[in-house]
Amino acid sequence: MMASLSDTDATALAKGMATAPWTQRFLDGLQAPAGELEAVQWRGREALARQPLPSRRDEDWRFTDLAPLLAMFDGATHTACSPFSSAGASALPPPAPDTVRLLLDGRSDPLAGQSLPAGLSLLGEGEWPLALGHTLAATGCQAHWPVELNQATASRCLALRVSGAVAPTLELVSVAGADVSGAAEAEAGAARIGQRLTPVRVLLLLEEKASLNVLQVQLGHGPCLSSLVCEARLGRGSTLRHGLLAFGAGEACFLGHLAVEQELESRLESVWASRGWALSRFEPRVSQAEGGAHTSLKALQLAEEHQLVDTHSRVVFEGPDGQLEQLHKAIADGHGRSVFNGAVKVPRLAQRTNAAQLSRNLLLSNQARIDTKPELEIVADDVRCAHGATVTRLQQNELFYLQSRGISAAVAAGLLKRGFCQEVLRDLPAAAAGWEPLKRLLAEA
Repeated sequence: MMASLSDTDATALAKGMATAPWTQRFLDGLQAPAGELEAVQWRGREALARQPLPSRRDEDWRFTDLAPLLAMFDGATHTACSPFSSAGASALPPPAPDTVRLLLDGRSDPLAGQSLPAGLSLLGEGEWPLALGHTLAATGCQAHWPVELNQATASRCLALRVSGAVAPTLELVSVAGADVSGAAEAEAGAARIGQRLTPVRVLLLLEEKASLNVLQVQLGHGPCLSSLVCEARLGRGSTLRHGLLAFGAGEACFLGHLAVEQELESRLESVWASRGWALSRFEPRVSQAEGGAHTSLKALQLAEEHQLVDTHSRVVFEGPDGQLEQLHKAIADGHGRSVFNGAVKVPRLAQRTNAAQLSRNLLLSNQARIDTKPELEIVADDVRCAHGATVTRLQQNELFYLQSRGISAAVAAGLLKRGFCQEVLRDLPAAAAGWEPLKRLLAEA
């Protein structure tokens, strides 16, 4: 067990919170730090107390309004949410063949009654404290507010070592916002805040030439926050195929970070799809530590009603001969707002970098809004780098062609949206098929 702060340190922390009223109320409503991440929780709470809330005056947050999240924790009339329940587990689709499913809530043991497949092992007590946070620091996001929020509340971390080629897909499922009993609803604010937040922390260390397919599923319903921080370090010649399905409903909010550090000749293939969150912000951060690696990032996000979906990605090449393929797609309807900011850094030492970044967006309503900002910062002079962005509506000539073949206007529009989505969804791990991502994303019957 890692040591906690002294009484003097705890007093200093309480004094620091006095300058941030919302943060003080939030931290006062949490239970005392406990579990294997007790010391990390103390550090996270101290950082939150000292750090101002992100605001639209900050460049990285100028399109992100935290109002849905802040109102959810300040409100006193909402139904409380539990981090996970057996009823919620029984409603999940069965795992796909050759898939190992773990249920994560940031508090209980995900391996209770479950064994890991060959090639996966838990990091020892002397290993994971040294590795935890290393990749966050390497990718420059260790002090981000959503990361500190996760660190302040998660009491467990799934820390795994990957050796060789792991045959089964590892499926990590988190459910936030499951209903609880009326007795729980009547509990005081401390329990209420803890129940509304489901913090998930994952650490993956891939050894040389190891390979792993992992699918993360984040589900949220009602007034709750799903918080995810995933770190992965890819050894030389290793391969990580990573998928993330994030489906919310109602007032649910999602804050996620994916931090990946790649060594020479490693390969990262990451695919993300999201729909239904009142507020969603996802930040993939990748550092090719020596260059000479391959990174593929694909994303699809839907914003409708009054939802806000925000993606901020950052890829940094720290050496020559690196490769990047990035495709970000978004659909905005109703009064929804989609935001994308993709930064690619190519310093002088990253010669012969080959990077392509494309943002493609569908605007389906006059009230919807799309903000897209792909950006390249290039200092090296021997590179092949390109970026671009498009914002369009459904093409009238394509709709006309389908309708001329006897297809109704609504069905024709649906077919075009399916085609738009499939370019991303087809690259999800095979285990994602059981979650029917296309039906969930387009709300098809």
